[in-house]
Amino acid sequence: MTTASNHPETWSSKPAGAEFWHPWTVIIPRRSIAGRLVRGRVWRRHDGRRWRYKEFVDNHQGRDGTGSQ
Repeated sequence: MTTASNHPETWSSKPAGAEFWHPWTVIIPRRSIAGRLVRGRVWRRHDGRRWRYKEFVDNHQGRDGTGSQ
């Protein structure tokens, strides 16, 4: 008896989390989709060919970085 998981056409070669933007920490600077270098906390997604990065903006922190407005 075969199941759907035994058929190669149903296997996904994409890494987990590849189809949606998810937070990621970058140590070595990477190019963002806007062409700028990003590092630290970023958004990351796989587009089928390569990983794409976007700057992570935390709206809950104030200008002083303490979280107070």
